Amino acid sequence: MSFTGLVDRTRRILDEARYLSLATVSNDDRPWAAVVQYAWVAGPLRFLFGSPAESRHSRHIASRPWVSGSLYVAGDPTSLTSVDGAQFTGRCFELGAEDVARFHATFYDAVLPDPQQRAEWTLPESDLVAPAAHRLYVVDVERWWLVDTRTWAQDRVDRRVEMPLSELSR
Repeated sequence: MSFTGLVDRTRRILDEARYLSLATVSNDDRPWAAVVQYAWVAGPLRFLFGSPAESRHSRHIASRPWVSGSLYVAGDPTSLTSVDGAQFTGRCFELGAEDVARFHATFYDAVLPDPQQRAEWTLPESDLVAPAAHRLYVVDVERWWLVDTRTWAQDRVDRRVEMPLSELSR
């Protein structure tokens, strides 16, 4: 199977979606979903996002790092076939000071592309590590699925096709 089309779609979704939905589970097995603004990094695929350390999803991540999520691009609102999306699973961790320094600019350049807004809203690195109130997190994506548009066009059944993440690095 050629993954070229899936890689192109993946890159488009990663570049165009502004937010992702992140699903976590508490220690007492209660699910939660949070919408977070993100930056993505390839090789391997990772998502960066910032959140308060006391948010529900951050507390869940601290004790149960397995997460899942989804991203979507709406496209032309009058065309059902222009909508595209992806789902993923992975592990999520709070970044330490060294990694915050490494990814700080990557994260803020992506979520605040306007230089004036970035200057106004960017938190300094020291405000993103313990004991500060906010943290920078990374999701190491382990599996990635796209809507299988080939079969949907034939039978209108919503299926997914898994794309090996190694294809994204090529």
